[in-house]
Amino acid sequence: MTGRHILQLYQKFLNKHPYLVQAIQTGALMGAGDYISQTLVEKKSVKNVDLVRTLRFSSIGFFAGKLRMDSLELVSSNKIFGGLQKVYTHESAELKCKMNFSIYLPPQAEGGDVKLPVIFYLSGLTCTEQNFITKSGFQRYAAEHGIIVVGPDTSPRGVKIPGDDESWDFGVSAGFYLDATKEPWSNNYRMGSYLNKELYDLILKAFDNVVDPGRIGIMGHSMGGHGALVSTLRNPGLYKSVSAFAPICNPTACPWGVKAFTGYLGDDENRWKEWDATELVKKYEGPPLTLFLDQGAADKFYIEKQLLPENLVKACRSVEVPVILNLREGYDHSYYYISTYIGEHFDFHAKILKA
Repeated sequence: MTGRHILQLYQKFLNKHPYLVQAIQTGALMGAGDYISQTLVEKKSVKNVDLVRTLRFSSIGFFAGKLRMDSLELVSSNKIFGGLQKVYTHESAELKCKMNFSIYLPPQAEGGDVKLPVIFYLSGLTCTEQNFITKSGFQRYAAEHGIIVVGPDTSPRGVKIPGDDESWDFGVSAGFYLDATKEPWSNNYRMGSYLNKELYDLILKAFDNVVDPGRIGIMGHSMGGHGALVSTLRNPGLYKSVSAFAPICNPTACPWGVKAFTGYLGDDENRWKEWDATELVKKYEGPPLTLFLDQGAADKFYIEKQLLPENLVKACRSVEVPVILNLREGYDHSYYYISTYIGEHFDFHAKILKA
């Protein structure tokens, strides 16, 4: 067997069992480090090396890595368009509960020998990680472009805060991708930090054999569109590309946003502005960025002034931040609309992430 074949086998195993391989590597490196320390630093002869100590260091490294591996549990895996649509669950330190996330690994990731771009997709009110992966048909375009796609859930699950399931637009499935500051929500409802720190770092580390950390974009729908825009504007440089379907663009000025922000953040409207894309873009000073907004003209929530994309466009133009708004005649707020135009969004992200 040639060295090339051995490398290919290693890469395939790494792709299938990233945490296990990392645990073995960590143990091997710690053991090797101790052996080198004994022979070069402590000047021991090879015969006098304490192998028990070396094995102890290796074990510590392996089990530390395995603890990380055990925290990520595979829920499902289905082949689609040559790639694998997976769902994992893990314990979240930010949200203090178990959370699911989806990840699509396109066929280009199979060998584990190429670094691919990543897009995070944020779903809207009432959704879980399942809606997008089962209804949008995005996998076809992700496979064509060779893009990994990650989808978190929309709120903490199972934390049982009084009132968290009394309405569809607040609490469970309605985390608004912000960090709550008002009790009792502040203990668990930290979707902003969960997405942009914890899950972001987890994906980079757990799938580091196929993820390119320098080519990450984000998109979303409705509440998730709000989350995509705010995450990008609050964290300059974290995401190189951003797009949104029917996003809540100016939450401080619409009923959905006022309800959520009052509940999660309290009555201080200055805090609200820290999670409002229309307000944030006015002071954006990050890398060059184009906002790509998509809106169905027949969307009842657009007609009822819940989404307000024109306010964001006006704010962008006032500070010369490039913005695109596609108004789609006859389309509503549903996944019928999203599945119609999802290919255009992948084209937009691919041009930026693969430039």
